Amino acid sequence: MPGKIALLGSTGSIGTQTLDVISRYREEFKVEVLTAYENVDLLSRQSRQFLPDSVVIGNEKHYKKLKESLRDTRVKVYAGYDAIEQVSAGSDADLVLTAIVGYSGLRSTIAAIRAGKRIALANKETLVVAGSVINNLLKESGSNIIPVDSEHSAIYQCLAGEDRNSVERITLTASGGPFLNTPAEMIKRVKPSDALKHPNWNMGDKITVDSATMMNKGMEVIEAKWLFNLDPEQIKVIIHPQSIIHSLVHFTDGSVKAQLGIPDMRIPILYALSYPRRLKSDLPRLELNKCSSFTFFEPDLKKFRNLSLAFQALQAGGNMPCIMNAANEIAVKAFLDGKIGFMQMSDVVEYTMEKDGYISSPGLESLELTDRQAREIADKFINKLLN
Repeated sequence: MPGKIALLGSTGSIGTQTLDVISRYREEFKVEVLTAYENVDLLSRQSRQFLPDSVVIGNEKHYKKLKESLRDTRVKVYAGYDAIEQVSAGSDADLVLTAIVGYSGLRSTIAAIRAGKRIALANKETLVVAGSVINNLLKESGSNIIPVDSEHSAIYQCLAGEDRNSVERITLTASGGPFLNTPAEMIKRVKPSDALKHPNWNMGDKITVDSATMMNKGMEVIEAKWLFNLDPEQIKVIIHPQSIIHSLVHFTDGSVKAQLGIPDMRIPILYALSYPRRLKSDLPRLELNKCSSFTFFEPDLKKFRNLSLAFQALQAGGNMPCIMNAANEIAVKAFLDGKIGFMQMSDVVEYTMEKDGYISSPGLESLELTDRQAREIADKFINKLLN
């Protein structure tokens, strides 16, 4: 029987690439659930193509339009965030791929974990915000997580068959984004359209901006701590502009394993969907003889302050990563809306981390309160910058 997939966030970059993968393996996978927040037209087209059991539109004002567009099918139509949680937990899906961007993906991921579903995790914020809570829920439910991010998928693959006690450290690679070679003074004047031109990867707007500020890599550092049970000192970041080596594992005997591939998210998506098997694919192959060189160097933490702030949040622990994430979501939106400059995003995050209240061992309710408070602090600071 085909594996049944619930895809949360089907209209975003990861969601559409996941459906592209599934379309190539109709005998292997069946779409059980599709969800989206607002793109009702694309969700309707996806639903007609894959005929899932259920679809959910997060923004309830689009419910009637979606319902009407699918009236001649057997697809069940729901609306609202509560419905996304309910189908995440209650569907017949074997695997839930969580591709909802931002903090809003946390609740549905938790619902799926509590239901014992296997999780293919593409939502960084789940572990960044609530890593300790999530790991405790995984132990209680028997659920497990397979990472979808190319860097974490690389680490996951390098650790297959290895004794985790033999891991000395890991190195996450970063492309450096569109401003890797841009002087700091010039970066202050870049526009959102400049930040959205990633040199290697095709991603959504939020993640592309995070890549440009290196906040994306900072969140991956925090995520890696929880995925692989590492101390902060065991996680390093190195710039690798070619984006061919996706990450490395260093072992206690001095050996190093690396996972290589072209920068195409469909490869780690396929791995997460099919794990522990490897399905034969027709995706483009890496040809080493066509690679001119591999280069590596340390990230500039003064130019890319968000990476430094993420390491600070990791060291502090508690609710500090939650504060950082909430402030960053507000800052990125303000930047994309043209309200603040590129470098000011780091100012917003740093200010909010300094002003919000610290909790050393937060539960889920405390994290939800922290998220709201941090967003309010960040909003007020942005308003001060505008005035």
